[in-house]
Amino acid sequence: YGPSGLPHIGTFGEVARTSMVRHAFRVLTQDKVATKLLCFSDDMDGMRKIPDSVPDRAALEPHLHKPLSSVPNPFGGDYASFADHNNAMLCRFLDTFGFDYEFASATQYYKAGRFDAMLKRAAERYEQIMAVMLPTLGPERQATYSPFLPISPKSGRVLYVPMK
Repeated sequence: YGPSGLPHIGTFGEVARTSMVRHAFRVLTQDKVATKLLCFSDDMDGMRKIPDSVPDRAALEPHLHKPLSSVPNPFGGDYASFADHNNAMLCRFLDTFGFDYEFASATQYYKAGRFDAMLKRAAERYEQIMAVMLPTLGPERQATYSPFLPISPKSGRVLYVPMK
């Protein structure tokens, strides 16, 4: 889930289809293999644009390209960030329809170190990853693609630059 906006019918469709596949798998395996639906929020993605639905859009302009979990919550209420607000709206949305899921946040995973080992392996295998990924991308995206999107320690913005 990308918390740059509120959940919508496409979000519903994605979770409904995944739930149906999960159900079919459980039936086919006679429930002998444990499954769960992990609803993962990419809340470390940079805010690329400010949605029209946001009040006082100008107040968020200094936060463009910062991780969504670092952008202040413009809606008021009990949520610390733009991502926290939209993540809560996602959970409320999914709960309304009775979906069985576990929610996870990229921000929480990164801060807890849950990606550390895999990030080290990806850095060690950078050339192999690029050899697989680049042929799947168009020429324009090939020129800018990187499997890593670091956050600038100075600006706090997500850096969309290729590693060389």
